Amino acid sequence: MKIITIRDSAQAVTIFKKIGVDHYGIDAMLPKTMNINILLENKPCKIANIIKQEMLSVGGDAAVARGSVGNSVSATDILIMGTIKHIRALAGKIAKQPFGLHLISRDLLEIVDNAAKHEFILKTSRREIPLGRKTQIMGILNVTPDSFSDGGLHYSQQKAMEYGLQMIEQGADIIDIGGESTRPGASPVSAKEELKRVIPVISGISGQSNVPISIDTNKAIVAREAIAAGAEIVNDVSAFQHDKKMTQIVKKGRAAVIMMHMRGKPLNMQNGNLTYSNLMGEIITFLRQSIEKAIFAGIEKESLVIDPGIGFGKTPEDNFRIINNLGELRTLGIPIMIGTSRKAFLGKITGGEPQERVEGTAATIAASIINGCHIIRVHDVAVMKKIAAVTDAIIHT
Repeated sequence: MKIITIRDSAQAVTIFKKIGVDHYGIDAMLPKTMNINILLENKPCKIANIIKQEMLSVGGDAAVARGSVGNSVSATDILIMGTIKHIRALAGKIAKQPFGLHLISRDLLEIVDNAAKHEFILKTSRREIPLGRKTQIMGILNVTPDSFSDGGLHYSQQKAMEYGLQMIEQGADIIDIGGESTRPGASPVSAKEELKRVIPVISGISGQSNVPISIDTNKAIVAREAIAAGAEIVNDVSAFQHDKKMTQIVKKGRAAVIMMHMRGKPLNMQNGNLTYSNLMGEIITFLRQSIEKAIFAGIEKESLVIDPGIGFGKTPEDNFRIINNLGELRTLGIPIMIGTSRKAFLGKITGGEPQERVEGTAATIAASIINGCHIIRVHDVAVMKKIAAVTDAIIHT
């Protein structure tokens, strides 16, 4: 006799098949193996009481404030607890009830569908990239004089091209090229200067390799010229906040786009108030709005990636908390990228300069993949590719 930990539906199906369950039984029992907790925030007591009773009626439960039954509080958070089967049953029971419960029903079904999804296809203008079975390695190529870890190392165009091709030889699946530092305190550069730095490098690498190129920029004009030069992914750290024209450039170029959460701008993001009342909730709300903005502009959902923005307007503790709770981003139903490579929050634990934070980076990469990350953005491609490969083997065995 032993306890079985079931991480996802694929593992559950494997266990059922080993037992010898027929496919009808598998379909019926699969939703019972997946437990899920969903938090609804600040809901009126009348809604909380209905959800509590209906969840109990289907065999699950819901935690509400002590005073909600007697309406001694005006509102309460609601923690819904049960299997996916329980959640679907609840959604069905409240779908036609008043007080906006039909909207909650819709959102519950969307969340359970998204939470069950582990594999994606990322569409760019040139290809479809499978995500989920094998972690994609994005190699960082900063063509800048002032990036926090490698500023100036690849500032000449020839050195930048050589280094990009070297990362491809080491196993990079994507090369992310940036001409403007986004380190804390970095000053912005002009679009003209950014174009001067990145376009020759994009053209040079794309002319010698078929590996996808990403342009790390928040300027629409830079994204447009980079796509024309061979880039097929736009990595916008502002998630369309900096340049309103970015969505149309991405749509017109049929590029994929990575949308990152950031509070403030690189110049001031670590100087202001870094306190979050609900860290993951605020990140998810921001990214959900970015997703909606992209889809409204005509960008396909299959071309979207989200990034929680490690180190961008967060404390070291926040960064570790994000990694630990990364799985919560699965509720958005979009592939996840993370960038922890050599960042300062690791130095708070291990000490050392950026180049000495490889081991700390490796730990965050393994944890992020286990918690649902699909793409890792890294400096040390050869090392992190091995870390990712072993972690992939662990979670897919």
